[in-house]
Amino acid sequence: MRAGLRAPFVDTRAADLTWTLDHPPIEPLATRTVRVGAARVELRVLGASHQVRAETHGGGPGRLLETVACLPGEEGALPRRTAAQVPAAAEYLFTSTVEVLTPGELGARVSHLTREVDEHPNGLLATFPGDPLAVTAMAVTAPGRRAPLGWRTWHSYPQSGELVTTTTSVALRQTHSATRGRAHG
Repeated sequence: MRAGLRAPFVDTRAADLTWTLDHPPIEPLATRTVRVGAARVELRVLGASHQVRAETHGGGPGRLLETVACLPGEEGALPRRTAAQVPAAAEYLFTSTVEVLTPGELGARVSHLTREVDEHPNGLLATFPGDPLAVTAMAVTAPGRRAPLGWRTWHSYPQSGELVTTTTSVALRQTHSATRGRAHG
């Protein structure tokens, strides 16, 4: 799904991004909600940043909110890899990479990314007016038999030639009703 935003692209850079699991929801510029297995995942574009809200069917203990954003009063601190202990998840792993690309390389990557996320059944691509290389893209990956729920995000910063990619995998705790329904259904 593509969302053309009216909000202007605000110059920032990867070093300003903060990762957290305890920031309250921020008003999004675009959203997409998908159901994957027993999970409900809301992709939330905040500009050149994101929040992902994931919960098991019915909410309860299996609920988390991941934020990667430039947060007022917070110094940028985007970890390359972190495993977090959160009540909502039996397992949570977050990784990020920051690539510095030439304008031609960034253009090619954004073009490929645009096609990939446009065709993804659980994707959201946000484009900003003023710069065709300014995009925020997100896609939920379906869990396999042994793989947990996951999502990937991409944030391009054309003014600095940066492309930030994040990958999250999470095994949400099941609510009793979700577990019962699966065992008996």
